[in-house]
Amino acid sequence: MGGSGAFFERIDEGRYAPTECTRGPWDPGAQHAGPPAALLGRAVEDRAGARADMRLARITYEILRPVPIRPLAVAVDVLREGRNTESVEASLTPEGASAPVMVARALRIREAGGPGPAVLSGPQVPPPGEGVDGSFFPVAWEVGYHTAMEARFTEGAFTERGPGTCWMRMRVPLVAGEEPRPLDRVLAAADSGSGIGNVLDFTRHVFLNADLSVHLHRHPVGEWVCVEARTSVDPAGIGLADTRLHDEKGPIGRGVQSLFVDERHTEE
Repeated sequence: MGGSGAFFERIDEGRYAPTECTRGPWDPGAQHAGPPAALLGRAVEDRAGARADMRLARITYEILRPVPIRPLAVAVDVLREGRNTESVEASLTPEGASAPVMVARALRIREAGGPGPAVLSGPQVPPPGEGVDGSFFPVAWEVGYHTAMEARFTEGAFTERGPGTCWMRMRVPLVAGEEPRPLDRVLAAADSGSGIGNVLDFTRHVFLNADLSVHLHRHPVGEWVCVEARTSVDPAGIGLADTRLHDEKGPIGRGVQSLFVDERHTEE
């Protein structure tokens, strides 16, 4: 559906058509969670009446079902408004469905009116220019998230098991005809932590994240986002992908994913 010049095309107010660029690696009819996560993040920031003096500090996604590649309706509700903080909920509902497939709850915090104390770190990972091409593991279709994102690894690889550090950059905008924003870039990349830091053989195991939480202490800048990921898995089949997020100026926050882990069952 749609061309390959963006992740989404705007249909009308609050409705978007995903393109083939959103396609994930496991199911040709389902999206990678990164693009719809970015779409919900933008909806939170762009809602009517959103205060300009507040900034996204945390957003948590519940991935209730696979997000299909068909038109989606975005709904936004304010849960609580305060002087210094506000809570906002946003959801994605596919065309023809009665319930959302992804829900996000965001915390926005008021920025200080003047200069305040800063405790920040400079760059802690090698820059993207020192990374090597981060080709995705084999995917059965030509176009998808794996071709719409550029990846450069400074540690590990998609095809290696163990910790990974990967710089990612969007090759296409989030919405056709609209300039990508730094927050779009972070949220589109953060869901890749479980793949970048994977500790299992993907040909023998599935490792699906049912949620994603992103905390940001600094507003991101630039086109590149670094995902520095480490994964832990319990014998019961529950895992955790813990991700440090960076831009070229240094750390910006953290991402966490809860994982369902199981043996991959193939038809004989």
